[in-house]
Amino acid sequence: MADKKTVTIEDAQIIFRNFKGAEDKFNAAGARNFAVILPEDVAEQMLADGWNVKELKARDEGDTPTPYVQVAVKYGVRPPRITLLTSATRTGLGEDTVEMLDYAEFDTVDLIITGYDWEVNGKSGTKAYLQTMFVTIVEDELDAKYATAEEVHGNIGDIDE
Repeated sequence: MADKKTVTIEDAQIIFRNFKGAEDKFNAAGARNFAVILPEDVAEQMLADGWNVKELKARDEGDTPTPYVQVAVKYGVRPPRITLLTSATRTGLGEDTVEMLDYAEFDTVDLIITGYDWEVNGKSGTKAYLQTMFVTIVEDELDAKYATAEEVHGNIGDIDE
């Protein structure tokens, strides 16, 4: 049985978002994922534990590369718990709604990733999966103004007068 590991990152920086699972040059269709920038000490420990930590090239000469890990967002046996927060609401996102995170402007992100050890044909490593994520989005003045308004789903013509 594979060993289970977890890493919690608060105030995380998310890059390369693909919560929709859109197919592109670097992504197979349906593969939902993102990458999270790692603090240096966390990256060193994860590397030592066998995680697939990668590095973004330094932008300027003399800068150090930025460590990150790719995180899979898988639904099925044990789906991740993803919660979207605003000043007035707390909304759980599921498989049908999680893609909205591809377009949202994040204020803060706290997450837990779970790693599963694998071994295939003599190669081994630890793959990162999203376990839990809380995302607070940036709100504009209209979001704040209407934060307490009740949301009604459906078409305007469907509302009884």
